[in-house]
Amino acid sequence: MCKSKVSNLYPFSYTKIGMIKDFPVLTILCLLFLLGLAACSQSKHENDNHAQTNALVNETSPYLLQHAHNPVDWVPWSEKALSIAEEQDKLVIVSIGYSSCHWCHVMEKESFENEEIAAFMNENFINIKVDREERPDVDMVYMTALQLMKGSGGWPLNVVTLPNGKPLYAGTYHSREEWQEVLTQVRDFYLENPAKASEYAERVANGVKEANQIQVVHDQEELPKEIAKDIVKQWRPLWDTVHGGDQGQQKFMMPSNLDFLMNYIALEGDEEAKVHIKKSLDKMAMGGIYDQIGGGFFRYSTDEEWKYPHFEKMLYDNAQMISIYSKAFQIFKSPLYKEVVITTIDFLEREMKDEAGGYFAALNADTDGEEGKYYIWNQEELAQTLGEDYPLFFSYYAINPKDVGENGNLVLYRHESDSLFSEGNGLTKNDLNVLKNRWKTLLLEKRAQRTKPDIDDKIITSWNALLINGYLDAYFAFEDHRYLARAIEVFHFINKNSLENLQLIHSYKKGGRKLEGFLEDYSFMVNALIKLYSATMDTSYLEKAEALHKEANQLFEDEASGLYRYNQNNVLISTLINTHDGVMPSPNAVMAENGFLLGHLLYEPKLIKKSKNMSSTILPLTTENPSGYGRWNNLLMNHTYPFYEIAVVGENAKNLLSSLQKAHLPNTLVVASPSESSLPLFLNRYVDKETYIYVCQNNTCNLPETAPEIVINQLKIH
Repeated sequence: MCKSKVSNLYPFSYTKIGMIKDFPVLTILCLLFLLGLAACSQSKHENDNHAQTNALVNETSPYLLQHAHNPVDWVPWSEKALSIAEEQDKLVIVSIGYSSCHWCHVMEKESFENEEIAAFMNENFINIKVDREERPDVDMVYMTALQLMKGSGGWPLNVVTLPNGKPLYAGTYHSREEWQEVLTQVRDFYLENPAKASEYAERVANGVKEANQIQVVHDQEELPKEIAKDIVKQWRPLWDTVHGGDQGQQKFMMPSNLDFLMNYIALEGDEEAKVHIKKSLDKMAMGGIYDQIGGGFFRYSTDEEWKYPHFEKMLYDNAQMISIYSKAFQIFKSPLYKEVVITTIDFLEREMKDEAGGYFAALNADTDGEEGKYYIWNQEELAQTLGEDYPLFFSYYAINPKDVGENGNLVLYRHESDSLFSEGNGLTKNDLNVLKNRWKTLLLEKRAQRTKPDIDDKIITSWNALLINGYLDAYFAFEDHRYLARAIEVFHFINKNSLENLQLIHSYKKGGRKLEGFLEDYSFMVNALIKLYSATMDTSYLEKAEALHKEANQLFEDEASGLYRYNQNNVLISTLINTHDGVMPSPNAVMAENGFLLGHLLYEPKLIKKSKNMSSTILPLTTENPSGYGRWNNLLMNHTYPFYEIAVVGENAKNLLSSLQKAHLPNTLVVASPSESSLPLFLNRYVDKETYIYVCQNNTCNLPETAPEIVINQLKIH
């Protein structure tokens, strides 16, 4: 998942005979045993004897509580823990994971529940456990260190640091034997060569700082007009033209990239890109990465064809994919895309919603110690459950003997569209829908009899903000007011439980510690509030968005780079400037987008200029790695293509607004007011008993129109 150009460097060599060599002058040998990405999920903690209890027992994070009865003397991350390490002159183990991390759970069983290993750790180290979803800043710092040392990363992330927190060693999953040997070697190296250990850790810490340094571009007047075309041209050879997505043995869905390409094809009419995006969307929707029975997306595919998933379900994935398939429906009008949106929402409502209105972080992949056990099927079980429907079901899911895994288990996925299947089997569209609903009902009832995956019941502010946007995009596409109501309900939950005096917390759990919010919490929530305002015409959302955006500037602005720090307090070994768009968008990209939108809404050119300067600063990175900056790429199109403000003013504004938002209109900001308003886009444009649509650029408007379809046709370039 994470790559780095930096060589993997360690100040000692790891060998099976456990010898430490001297610190070399020019070349530092890497640890040979380090594994690649250990992608994650976890099972229920099974130690019910509680022979030992450590400081994690007072935490509320499911991941930390999983380790509360390990014989390791774990403590949560704190400055106090590092101070104790300084006082005792002990190295620090920082072990980072999350509740749905499979290999985290494996390493716990093999090493952290082992009495001998635990005794060695307790005697020689201060041992800190971190839930990366609670402290993503700590995770980012040490993941960067791992990438510098090894060139890739994953979880569990196990770091050994000096007492001051600077990393001396980093790795992912280790077997018990490897972990014992690593700890022995690192301890001995530190005791025998403290000066060299300090020198090396300092170099790594400096490397982490350099990785977070951004070369600022001051006031670039014009961004290249052809930049979007150039980005796609450079990116195109990496596309998988057979299975969709980018080429690779494992595939993540990357919503920011999908969103950028959908907007790009609307603006440029690129037919090859249009074919690629549709193939990607179809393959994911029909693949095993989508839960064909229960709805919702798994975290990633372990193969290039989207067939075999890693079975954890994350809120951030599903929130964003609701947005993606809603927008895709606006473009392609595919019934499959509408079905994906509806069933994903049904899944979230059924399995991940807190009764108070927020949504939980994740569902684990493992149940009863087996990954995917809750989701996979065998043919005998299917035949017994479905009865006489089974042969047609077998055909619909193209079940092939070669797809059957151990113990006769298989993952359900499809090969053809419903229209082709219906035509080939003499079924009407309605016939097939009746059958599919019956199949899903029967199999969901069967699945409900199984042990359910554990839920990580933290309610993370930033992820819930993504879900607000997901619900709103579904509302725009399908005009279903239930989705608008759900978006508002999520906001009310955050407003009540996670926001006070413009201060956001990162995650909420009843009785839990209220950790201060990160840049992603503020930027994603502001973005959701802007969209809530656009959907409802309620200016209180806009006022809240403006206030939170100003607060975020005060808390996170980094004057040196012109961008924003990830966390509020620089108490780690490096300032964090997160610019990369991964499975979630960069909070800096979203901050730049928010400034751009608020600048147009409030007519504050300085906000638009700030957004443009941020885009200019990132331009060298996005041109070097087009697939790593999807949200930035989209913002670049906002700056380089015509951008339109569409203002609907009048007593019938709500209906006309809904008609406009139902269409896919990239590079537009659509807002409305049913009455007179002092906002710049509405000022002096209200006419009693009339409703007009104004298409504007930089607050300069064309003659008003009264028909949404005329405006939509004018704005549709391709």
